[in-house]
Amino acid sequence: MITAIVRFPLPAGTSLEEAKTLFEGSAPKYQDLPGLVRKYYLYDDGPTGGGVYLWESREAAEKVYTDDWKKMIAERYGTPPDIIYFESPVIVDNA
Repeated sequence: MITAIVRFPLPAGTSLEEAKTLFEGSAPKYQDLPGLVRKYYLYDDGPTGGGVYLWESREAAEKVYTDDWKKMIAERYGTPPDIIYFESPVIVDNA
């Protein structure tokens, strides 16, 4: 498994509620996406937005994080995203 952490600055003054509305608008694009196990949207009042993605493989992640995808994020939020990949050899799920 691969965990990808994606971060990008949100426009100044973006509230949690505004970020939630933006994120809800993009959520359907990630439903049933091949290789994506789970996605969490992130917000802090910096304001910074992003996501934590759990992927079946790095290859699956890289099929999504294309130049077009990065451009779309930059157009939506004003800056291209930073992406960091981690191997996830152990996962604890208390659900």
